[in-house]
Amino acid sequence: MEKNELTQKIRQIGLEIGFDKVGFAKVSELKEKPYFALWLEKNFNGKMEWMEKNFEKRVNPKILFPESLSVISVAVNYYTKKEREESSLKISRYAWGNDYHEVLKKKLKKFYLELKRLIPETEGRFFVDTAPISDKIWALNSGIGWIGKHSNVITKEFGSWVFLGELLVNLEFDYDEPIKNFCGSCTKCIDFCPTEAIVEPFVVDANKCISYLTIELKAENPIPEKFKDKIGNWIFGCDVCQDVCPWNIKFSKETKELEFREKEFLVNPKPEKILFLTKDEFEKIFETNAVKRTKFEGLLRNTRFLTE
Repeated sequence: MEKNELTQKIRQIGLEIGFDKVGFAKVSELKEKPYFALWLEKNFNGKMEWMEKNFEKRVNPKILFPESLSVISVAVNYYTKKEREESSLKISRYAWGNDYHEVLKKKLKKFYLELKRLIPETEGRFFVDTAPISDKIWALNSGIGWIGKHSNVITKEFGSWVFLGELLVNLEFDYDEPIKNFCGSCTKCIDFCPTEAIVEPFVVDANKCISYLTIELKAENPIPEKFKDKIGNWIFGCDVCQDVCPWNIKFSKETKELEFREKEFLVNPKPEKILFLTKDEFEKIFETNAVKRTKFEGLLRNTRFLTE
């Protein structure tokens, strides 16, 4: 089978499995390595020490899987049109449905097995935000989309409301070209960030980012008081930079994935219900949801920070 024909066949298999976009890139050490090193040097990773610890793996997939020749990047649209009530607490839209890690992992496993069925000598590994691989850069290199000034991947078809995943495989393909950046002179994501976390185009200081403060900053660490009047009811993540993006306003589409359809109690969570949860209730309610990432203690800390 010709390389171009093989590439298109595998792309079609991915689309039939349920991915909205599939792209191909040649494995190499990332040219962005010096910029990532500078970001770490400025301590923009906050308390996410694992980003520094796994630096070399993050910039070179060959360390993760030495036999890899290609990265197959995938994207799934997760947007739902439901809108929040003004008075409710806020959970990031990506966590309204079932945990994307598990949903994409199942799809990627199926994708990988289909590749092995088609080409038995296929070997590889697949990832959904579960290993030190720079998914945004590989989505860019694979033609999935471009990186916006808020540092999220933006696609022409769905805006930035997409989950990303990767397959590292020992196969070669007809590779896609990186897509042009279509942000132009727009700076809305920077202008509207409540905490001024986007310190310059494409650079986010995690120490100021609401998503970091409410998810990655673990419960034993207090949220700095200076953010009290800036967090704006967010108890898990933040969508402000995406909500104001013209690409999202114009091109958002309802997801086809039923597992990402919103659960009402996550769209409009009430303070009294969160504050009176027991740990057992938390684990039961959020068992299949990304909110479990912040853990019971973290969700309580975030809610108390806004309500007390």
